[in-house]
Amino acid sequence: MLALSRARVREVDAVAMDEYSLPGIVLMENAGRNASEAIVRLFDSISDQNVVVVVGPGNNGGDGLVIARYLELAGAKVRVVLASPPQRFRGDSLTNLEIINRSGINQVCLAGAVTEQWQNELLSATCVIDAILGTGATDAARGDSKVAIESILGRMKINPRPRVISIDVPSGFDCDRGVPCGPCVCANETLTFVASKQGFKTNGAEIYTGRIQIVDIGVPQVVRNRFGL
Repeated sequence: MLALSRARVREVDAVAMDEYSLPGIVLMENAGRNASEAIVRLFDSISDQNVVVVVGPGNNGGDGLVIARYLELAGAKVRVVLASPPQRFRGDSLTNLEIINRSGINQVCLAGAVTEQWQNELLSATCVIDAILGTGATDAARGDSKVAIESILGRMKINPRPRVISIDVPSGFDCDRGVPCGPCVCANETLTFVASKQGFKTNGAEIYTGRIQIVDIGVPQVVRNRFGL
């Protein structure tokens, strides 16, 4: 199975957008919709699930916001937790945050919140979607992202444990080196986009990624052929 580096992932997206006129927000919509369908298939009944989607301000968080919308459509009980102030969202991620706001999906911002507040929000979750940090993360998480990651790890110690699903890469995981940069989510499943990531092949990476599923985002086949996918 071909695995891509961080740089190659960006190249694939850039070629799809610049040479084939696929808007980034379409790729984000495809990613979120297809990931949500994969999540629904993991459960006997998605309507029985209390899903908490934890999002950062970047494109990974934008994917998470799309996932939240489609999981609500599928019948799940969904709550979005912002790990960053709304004013930090930009571009396609901001557009999807505005859709969430107007849709009335349950939402709370925990930027600046203490660990106890995070634990209260996560306590009832049967499923936690980790959409905090993506493939661009190369340094240890800091500030609110660090608190969010550590809170998810703390929640995993409390029974009944929720299923933790990371989007593209576990937050805090270096997708090239295959090691955590600092505090890192330990997922049950990682839904990664387009292709596997280089670091997923590293010995011990499965501790953080769990089972890996590759999710299509609608990149044209001609682009996939160019990158050997």
